[in-house]
Amino acid sequence: MKAQAHISYPTDSDQIFAQSPCRADLAGSTLDLWPLYLFHPGSVTVNVAVNILTTCKITPRRGQAIHLKSLDTGREDRFASLGALMAAKKYRHALAAYLVRFFQPKQGFLLESHSESPAGAGISGSSAMMICTSAALARFAGRAIDIEQIRVIAQNIEAQLIRVPTGCQDYYPAIYGGVNAIHLAPDGIRCEPIAIPAEEVDKRFVLFYTGAPRQSGINNWEVFKQHINGDKHVIRNFAEISRIAQAMHRAVATLKWDDVERLLREEWKLRRTNAPGITTPLIDKLIAAARQQGARAAKVCGAGGGGCVIALIDEGSRERVHEAIRKNDGRPLDFHVARQGLRFHGPVGASRQA
Repeated sequence: MKAQAHISYPTDSDQIFAQSPCRADLAGSTLDLWPLYLFHPGSVTVNVAVNILTTCKITPRRGQAIHLKSLDTGREDRFASLGALMAAKKYRHALAAYLVRFFQPKQGFLLESHSESPAGAGISGSSAMMICTSAALARFAGRAIDIEQIRVIAQNIEAQLIRVPTGCQDYYPAIYGGVNAIHLAPDGIRCEPIAIPAEEVDKRFVLFYTGAPRQSGINNWEVFKQHINGDKHVIRNFAEISRIAQAMHRAVATLKWDDVERLLREEWKLRRTNAPGITTPLIDKLIAAARQQGARAAKVCGAGGGGCVIALIDEGSRERVHEAIRKNDGRPLDFHVARQGLRFHGPVGASRQA
């Protein structure tokens, strides 16, 4: 069970506070793993930053001692110095420790983190936490780093942490907020904001937690290996998922919700056949219950196997869908588009630098 503590805004001018939102993906997930998208020209992922937030606060301390504390999980580490942290073989708050090893700040500090995302929810809570913690530590260490380089650092260190390839799409909602298409091409990655009213998205989707944590790296890694090894079924599926994601981009951008419904169904039908365990009896039960009460289409967020489900709903059906989810042992989450991405409070920094 998560602790109920929350991070307060800084009251000391030396404190650094950074905050980033999680995301829910509508189409194209897993294609963002290099080099999969290179085999499917025009690849894009479409996602929504959601107002489920991760936060990091750094309080400078005299001396060299380092204290890393996760308020939501209760995990913490204490080290007498940076050298002691670098020499340690294991960490309880490993995400923070790996980033401290990279940025190597020169003085002591307390780092407190908090995530509003349920554990293993599939809404990129760890990636959002990587972004806000990377940005906070870069500023604390006096490193002026372009925000795209922060994305690269966060993605690479998360790969070190989970020991499987990481995709790029999860970091962009955490940086920019809003509704986005992340274009994946041989000449680079580009995040395109989809200019639609956030209220249109707010009223048309629900997000719910299945209560079963999942590990995106495992499902993604199994599918990744199958694709690289030439599994024709998986390759065909991803060619179709790429086509669906491109169509989803157009449908969302033009507010064609009937097309969004059809594409969500197509994407989920294909994705669930990629590997065993992407769907579960509980996921199927919750989606069926939601559809009986006004959900038009639904899919698992991220790699599947548990975590969260996003559903397109009929207007006015939100409470009925939420009640159906509760009755079937799921947990509705508060779904609103996060209008802002990475936010700072504390000492200096240019708007596009950490």
